[in-house]
Amino acid sequence: MKLEVTDQLHRSIILDKKPKRIISLVPSQTELLFDLGLEEYIVGITKFCVHPYHLKQSKTIVGGTKNVKLERIKELAPDIILCNKEENTQEIVEACEKIAPVHVSNIFNLNDTIELMHQYGTLFSCRTETQKIIQKLEFKISDFKEFIKDVTPKKVAYFIWRNPWMTAGNHTFINHILELNKFENIYKNKDRYPEIELKKIRLEGDPDLVFLSSEPYPFKEEHAFEIGRFTHHAKTVFVDGELFSWYGSRLLKSFDYFKKLHQRIV
Repeated sequence: MKLEVTDQLHRSIILDKKPKRIISLVPSQTELLFDLGLEEYIVGITKFCVHPYHLKQSKTIVGGTKNVKLERIKELAPDIILCNKEENTQEIVEACEKIAPVHVSNIFNLNDTIELMHQYGTLFSCRTETQKIIQKLEFKISDFKEFIKDVTPKKVAYFIWRNPWMTAGNHTFINHILELNKFENIYKNKDRYPEIELKKIRLEGDPDLVFLSSEPYPFKEEHAFEIGRFTHHAKTVFVDGELFSWYGSRLLKSFDYFKKLHQRIV
C-alpha cells in the first residue's frame, strides 16, 4: 500500500512503504526526529546536526547543509531525505531527488512548525508522539503569550553575521519569534537577511537592543564594542541563536529562555 504525503512546498511525495532509512539535512529537524523516537531510523545527518550530540558518533555525516556529499548519500540507500527550503539549495534538493523521495519544509512561523510536525507524524507513523510534542508546545506558547502581554515593546537589531554585517529581516522565522517577544525588528522592512551598514544603524531605527546571535557567526565582545560605536543607547545582548531560529522540538526550551531574557534586559 502506497503512502502519499504533501510537503510544505505543496509537492506530492509517494512512498511504497513507511520510511525506515532517513537522511536529515536540517539540524533542527534531526533533533525533532530524535524526540519523536525515530533515532534508529536515522542513517545520515549533517555536520551541523549537534543535538543530541551523540548522533555525530553513531550516524554517517553526509556534509553540511549547503554542501552535501551525494555519493555518500547514495551509499546509505535512504528511503527519504529531509530538506528545508532555506537551509538547503534547490540544486541539493534536485540532486537528492535522483536518489530518493525528498520532503522539503518551509517555515516562517509557529503554525508552519506545527504543520511540519503533523506531516512527520503521518510520514513516519508516529502521530501519538507528535501530538505529545505539539500539546507541550502549544501550552508553552499560550503560557508565554500571557507572560508577554504587559511587556513594553523594544526596538531591536538581530545580527547573524559579520563581514559583511547581516541581520534578520522580514519573512524569516527569527523575525516571527522577535515579534512574539514584542521585539520590534528595525530591519523588518528589509527582506530575509539583509547586509547592512553599521554607520546607518541609528538612521534605520536606533534600536534599544542589539542581539548578537550565537550562530551562525561566533560573535565576541570585540564585535559588541564595534557595533556600540554606532548606536546611541543600545544595550548589546548575546543570545542563543538556536532558541530563536530552530523550529523543531527545541522550541520546547525556547519560551523559558525568552522569559529569562526579558528579565535580564529590564
